[in-house]
Amino acid sequence: MTTAIAELSETEHKRMLRRAIIASTVGTSIEWYDFFLYGIITGLVFGKLYFPSSEPLIGTLQAFTVYAVGFIARPIGAAIFGHYGDRIGRRRTLIVTLLLMGLSTAAVAIVPTYEQIGIWGAVLLTVLRFLQGVGVGGDWGGSVVLAMEWAKGDKHRGFIASWPQFGVPMGLFLANSVVLATSAWAGDEFLTWGWRIPFFVSLVLLAIGLYVRLGVVETPVFRKLQEENKIEKAPILEVIKRQPKEIIVSAFARLAENAGFYIFTAFILAYGTQYLHMSRDFLLQGVLAASVLAFFLIPLSGWLSDRIGRKKVYIAGIILTGVFGFIYFAVLETGTPAMIFGVIFLSLIPHNIMYGPQAALIAESFTGRLRYSGASLGYQLASIIAGGPAPIIATALVDKYKSGTPVAIYLLFCAIFSLIATMFLKDRTNMSISKEYDEA
Repeated sequence: MTTAIAELSETEHKRMLRRAIIASTVGTSIEWYDFFLYGIITGLVFGKLYFPSSEPLIGTLQAFTVYAVGFIARPIGAAIFGHYGDRIGRRRTLIVTLLLMGLSTAAVAIVPTYEQIGIWGAVLLTVLRFLQGVGVGGDWGGSVVLAMEWAKGDKHRGFIASWPQFGVPMGLFLANSVVLATSAWAGDEFLTWGWRIPFFVSLVLLAIGLYVRLGVVETPVFRKLQEENKIEKAPILEVIKRQPKEIIVSAFARLAENAGFYIFTAFILAYGTQYLHMSRDFLLQGVLAASVLAFFLIPLSGWLSDRIGRKKVYIAGIILTGVFGFIYFAVLETGTPAMIFGVIFLSLIPHNIMYGPQAALIAESFTGRLRYSGASLGYQLASIIAGGPAPIIATALVDKYKSGTPVAIYLLFCAIFSLIATMFLKDRTNMSISKEYDEA
């Protein structure tokens, strides 16, 4: 479709906007299902099946190290697919990222264990986890940009861009639901073969995602850049040259959100089973409940950012994260099941408050012809300094100090760094993103 945005009727534009939002949200839901599923199974299974000769804690650390490989790969995916997203278009690039993610996830289901092929099982897991990370690293920026660039005007960008973010709790919900259902069905056989079923389910979700994304059209902003011959030959190099501050600041602004999320959704499964001696199903139900609450809070905080400003909402979430970590671990260490379930249910509230406006806050920081590349790099670099290391750091701290309080202190430091970085981001809540910033 080559129709210019100015030629679209109001009704047609709204229809295209809805289609773009649905395509972005469904796609990210499936991508994050794949990514979170690996994290859930890591905390419950991989240490036992792929590092059986190690002590339980060491096996968990080794498994989380493989898990972290996916985070290291995410900036690589951001660079690769950011380049193509700004060169050939958002839509085509997003189809490739979905295929890469879905197929690499399904392949995990057939990886032999240590008992069958020794250390090569862990090697295969590492390779597939890397491919997962490359896929998800390239997907987020495109999904957010696809939805946001179809927004007409500047009053609802935060709300519209929050819908691809909705894919995170939806993916988390789906992953926990499928694992929980499989755990109940397989029972004692879960460690033998049951854990593989959720990875096969990825193929079904992949088919759905492809169907939805193939029905979307390219954004008006990208088509305008094509018409005006403003497509960069090397967008990744160009954005690093022109907007390095925005890339670095975006990454550090995510420290509290990213580290907190993976402590509250991945580390809790290992911590809860090994230190609190809670059942895996109980912990999965708590995280499942937390993801349901996120369904409402992420769009709500995105909507709120359109009214009072991105940075104000985001900073509120940062402060809450720094405080909540102490409450969270204090409640966990009471050992009271009802209180533990309650605090797990509430654990993602600080994250949700940040995550709603975060997409627009980061994507608005980059000029249109470099937006996919810049937003992807800024967002995904946080995976190296926050999301990937967080469960490893948390596990090591608990092992050394036999308490969750040091983990809360770690979260506080992340919040402080995030607060400082966010102050350096420009708030473009009510500013136009249709013109090139560096030419204004």
